[in-house]
Amino acid sequence: MAEQSPEEFVSDILSSHVNSPGQLLPVLLDIQHKVGYLPEGGVQAIAEFLGIDVGEIYSVASFYSQFRLTPVGKNYVQVCRGTACHIRGAPRILAELENQTGISEGETSSDMKYTLETVACMGCCALAPAIKVNNNVHGELTTSKAGNIIMSLSEEEVDGG
Repeated sequence: MAEQSPEEFVSDILSSHVNSPGQLLPVLLDIQHKVGYLPEGGVQAIAEFLGIDVGEIYSVASFYSQFRLTPVGKNYVQVCRGTACHIRGAPRILAELENQTGISEGETSSDMKYTLETVACMGCCALAPAIKVNNNVHGELTTSKAGNIIMSLSEEEVDGG
């Protein structure tokens, strides 16, 4: 059976919602959760379904940081750049992760394996410097530890993990 396209997911998700402009946030949250981002074709479908302007959807989606307009890589790596992390070496950690992944902050690798971003604060100051890979927080990092985390992600893929 063929995998659904992002737009087909959006269509299925819309069918479970009420056709009302007040449903924009619940619809966007549902799509973000199930698709991982808000696909361009999906935004048009949302506008038609809710009877609102595409610009309004982009305005809302760009205001809230949890919404993404582009897909993220299989491994979503976030580097904390809060004060404690910065002082304890976050810039060096970021440089090491850029080196290991071959991408710069704010980019996704062409093979969709990694997305590398910084965040203002993770709230893990006692673990500084810290990163989050998908849903796992790693703290008290050195450049070596950070590099090993990325290498272990590559090894999991080779090992079929």
